[in-house]
Amino acid sequence: MSEQLPQNAGAAKTNFRLDEVDRKILSLLQEDASLSLDQIADRVGASKTPVWNRIRKLREAGVIRRQVAILDPEALGLEACFFVLIRTSEHDKNWAARFLKALRERPEVIEAHRLAGDIDYILKVQVRNARAYDRFYQSLIGEVKIHNVTALLSMEEIKATSALPIPDVTR
Repeated sequence: MSEQLPQNAGAAKTNFRLDEVDRKILSLLQEDASLSLDQIADRVGASKTPVWNRIRKLREAGVIRRQVAILDPEALGLEACFFVLIRTSEHDKNWAARFLKALRERPEVIEAHRLAGDIDYILKVQVRNARAYDRFYQSLIGEVKIHNVTALLSMEEIKATSALPIPDVTR
């Protein structure tokens, strides 16, 4: 998995003003980024060159970060998804740097979030089975001091999407 935590996680982005055609293009790309430029132009009712220019501007503005293929974890034998709740008593810069480095080096961590509240971090970890999770856990705590870890096994994925709701600026 080449997905990494963004280097600028939490950095403020400039709001990009979207019109109806931009929203249609983004919706189509979120649904299927393999659509050809001709297909997108046809579906939004515009010609190819203006659609290409809009997509280019959306990329330059950072609205479109990247295009990826979404893989089926079960087809790859990654049948266990754990949500890992982490509490730490360490909050200094050196610990945080070691922790982030440890997460970035582990491809089984497919999401990581720093939280407000009682839990400091939540990780989404995709592995083959419970033994693979235990190897991940043992490796992580061997590298970084963690106060408390709670692992929750997902029994069923009810909803998963990479599509974001696209705000309508007219509302």
